[in-house]
Amino acid sequence: MRILILTAVLLFSAFTLADIEKMLAALKLHGGSPALFRDWQQLIDHSRGLGTQDKLRRINEFFNRKIQFTDDLQVWGQTDYWASPLETLAKAKGDCEDFTIAKYFTLIEAGLPNEQLRLIYVKARIGGPASNVTQAHMVLAYYASPDAEPMILDNLITDIRPASRRNDLQPVFSFNSMGIWSNPTASVVPGPTGTGRLSRWQDLLNRAKAEGFEF
Repeated sequence: MRILILTAVLLFSAFTLADIEKMLAALKLHGGSPALFRDWQQLIDHSRGLGTQDKLRRINEFFNRKIQFTDDLQVWGQTDYWASPLETLAKAKGDCEDFTIAKYFTLIEAGLPNEQLRLIYVKARIGGPASNVTQAHMVLAYYASPDAEPMILDNLITDIRPASRRNDLQPVFSFNSMGIWSNPTASVVPGPTGTGRLSRWQDLLNRAKAEGFEF
């Protein structure tokens, strides 16, 4: 059965056999479904041949439809746990950080440059335009160029909108595997600081690398 699963996945995969072995082991560790794993692999393979906008749309929709929003306490028994993409796929559940992390790694595997993607911590206004109530939230931003207005991928809404149309979100800081930026909307990109300052992110990067991801 394991050989059949590996063969089926490799038919659609951009990963090596060693990568697939690592990833299936991580998925199995958390009780994941090989069927959803195959769907994810096919998503990556098919997305590689798409234009950027279609790539963003397809991957954003995949996770928004396949993953059920659930808080960390219910999924992991912790108040704030950042799951790897394979952990999120295995559980088919996650919170805003998990959606964002999974989309980030999947877009990189589908061929988008790392430097065009940033995870952004925001304060999200809830309760309508006049509300002063906010909550911590995370979204993924795509920058067509360093000075371009970012497009926002969010688990709260499926539409991918430019940042100027998401006035319900107040950015706090942004980051990716290359570093951390204090001003996520600056037209001139400042030099990033090291990811070690964000311990949960550094721990997640280490786990993702151990699972077979490259970034």
